[in-house]
Amino acid sequence: MELTGELAFVFVAGLLTDLATGLGALPFFFVDDVNDRWRVGLWGLASGIMVSASGFGLFREALNYGGPVEIGLGALVGVALVVVASHVIDDHEFAPREIAAADFKKLVLIAGVLTVHSFPEGVAVGVSFADMGLEGGVPIAGFTVPVLAVFMTIAISIHNIPEGLAVSIPLHEHGARRWTLVGVAVFTSVPQPIGAAISYVFVQFARAALPFGYGFAGGAMVFLVVSEFIPEAREVGRKLPNGGTRELATGLAVGVLGMVPLLFA
Repeated sequence: MELTGELAFVFVAGLLTDLATGLGALPFFFVDDVNDRWRVGLWGLASGIMVSASGFGLFREALNYGGPVEIGLGALVGVALVVVASHVIDDHEFAPREIAAADFKKLVLIAGVLTVHSFPEGVAVGVSFADMGLEGGVPIAGFTVPVLAVFMTIAISIHNIPEGLAVSIPLHEHGARRWTLVGVAVFTSVPQPIGAAISYVFVQFARAALPFGYGFAGGAMVFLVVSEFIPEAREVGRKLPNGGTRELATGLAVGVLGMVPLLFA
């Protein structure tokens, strides 16, 4: 019964990160366009948060349970999953408007593509709750939640906002309704609460795999930043002065500084 309650709590945490993706659509409730400077800055912010959350949180925590070999192996598997996901996405590239108008068969395929893309982020949330119930955590809704889990849930939520914005922009340009933007953005992160729940159950019954799990989540997130977030920011900012370097650097710096408290947790 206790595990069931904890599992429900972790699922809700993953669901919050999913719903945060919908926040990326909110600007279109107030404006017709989003400045490229802000878009580059948001991608930089997400990148800084993800890299520092991995380094200050996941990799650092992994060292409490295992050695560099186990962590490195997990990181390599995480990178491999992102590479495979990228190939799948390249083979089945869907425009956001296609998601909104998909038939059942296409919806299943799209769900599969989204799963391999956002599932690692859900895993990061799930494994960060590994020490739930132990001393030193933060009391929330009757549960003792690890500080790492609090930071990771916030980090993934913030990271999802520019992703939701990126999904919403082409939909908005094709005349989609505002709440459709929110719905589609949230749909793209549906695998996250599922990944969080599965990974949490896994580490509870196979705690020896914790260093691998932390390494997997950290490796996948860092590689996502290097292979997708930074290139996306550079693409958006190519028409800005100096290619948007200042906006990107500012976002990165703010994201990293925001995660510094993890070093003292």
